[in-house]
Amino acid sequence: MPKDGQRLMVFSGTANPDLGQEIAQHLGTKLGEVEISRFADSEIYVRFIESVRGAHVFVIQSLCQQVNDNLMELLIMIDALKRASAGTISAVVPYYGYSRQDKKTVAREPISAKLVADLLTVAGSDRVLTMDLHAGSIQGFFDLPVDHLTALPIIADYFQKKDLEDLVVVSPDVGRVKTAKKLADTLGAHVAVLAKRRPPHSLVDDQIVTAAEVTHIIGDVEGRHAIMIDDMIDTGGTICRGAQTLKKAGAKDIYAACTHAVFSGSAIENLKLSCIKEMVITNTVPLSIEKCIDKINILSVGPIFATTIQNVFEDRSISEIFGGTDHV
Repeated sequence: MPKDGQRLMVFSGTANPDLGQEIAQHLGTKLGEVEISRFADSEIYVRFIESVRGAHVFVIQSLCQQVNDNLMELLIMIDALKRASAGTISAVVPYYGYSRQDKKTVAREPISAKLVADLLTVAGSDRVLTMDLHAGSIQGFFDLPVDHLTALPIIADYFQKKDLEDLVVVSPDVGRVKTAKKLADTLGAHVAVLAKRRPPHSLVDDQIVTAAEVTHIIGDVEGRHAIMIDDMIDTGGTICRGAQTLKKAGAKDIYAACTHAVFSGSAIENLKLSCIKEMVITNTVPLSIEKCIDKINILSVGPIFATTIQNVFEDRSISEIFGGTDHV
């Protein structure tokens, strides 16, 4: 338990202020006051309005949308806190940008996920809280504690309440089989896997395109409701093609779920035209009003982050939040 007089303070960057506000409310506190602005040349300026000396500070910032701006803003906030003599500084990063660049697949590529870890460490972070990393190995890029949370319990709870029969949970590739198996075990469902072929990165109009082709399905989906589960959805092309493959294989209603709804490019249009009945996402990445179509249902990760922050502050176990099981 924290010693008498220790303070818990929560601040939010500009990437996802609604989630920051919700986390603070669940903690029974208010977001701390911080001034964040831009100079005319787009440089970021940060000043904390209240004293943080000796406090346990948690800074909430998703590395989404304008990823580079949000990353730089987080680094500057951490630096300001360090120079203001904060007791400890925890970076709460619901969505960890650059997580797909976690290894070299061809010559002369960077490992950008490691670079982001180094930047957060050098800036002055004492701890990182994040959710559903694209690759769990990213935790090893840090030489400081990383609390790797998961949205799987709230996604599982949502589908349990639907009480779907003849259910199969579908992994979009072999890399997500473990996650699909966990969800299937909770729901008492079968498991299937989409086998994909992903071509090398290509540039179209100066943007990287990584569309994958679904080659076949491992497992039986005919006559069953299907839930496709993934950590993130970007343009939605791959998951929409996967849904089409499942439908052709005889699946009934097709649902999709992910933690991080990046939804860039033509994602919303792809979802509108797809055979996906419902897309279940969380609010680790804010969704603009124009992207809130009827197919999308948003679940909140605010309670999970709030409970984790409280447990970290009180030196209590994080795994007990997930029933004492391995949630990584």
